[in-house]
Amino acid sequence: MRIKRLDHFGVYVRDLARAERFYTEVLGMEVAMRLPDQVLLRYEGGACALFLKPDRPPADPATIEHPLGKAHHAFEVSWEDLQRARALFEARGIPHHPPIDWRDHDCLYFLDPDGNLLELVGYR
Repeated sequence: MRIKRLDHFGVYVRDLARAERFYTEVLGMEVAMRLPDQVLLRYEGGACALFLKPDRPPADPATIEHPLGKAHHAFEVSWEDLQRARALFEARGIPHHPPIDWRDHDCLYFLDPDGNLLELVGYR
């Protein structure tokens, strides 16, 4: 077997409407389908499923303090978008870690409203 690519990933959220706003307004994803307990979003090259889980534990703010080595989903963005993201996260109060320099790229870890750890990767 040979995997071609990641088709989609799913995350648990406590509030579908709030999560949909975050993933569409902040990350630029588009709604592909809404069901009573889930929302499917699309972005260039993939998709994300938001699954309603009202009893999901609250976010642990400490997750963002030391994000390396923790389960997460990473998205490649342009270098310019990575720089804009940091300003956007500051303006909106989105918990994030300062960019980490890996020489050929930087990564910016952040939390969605439900505490799911996400990462933006921008190559120079």
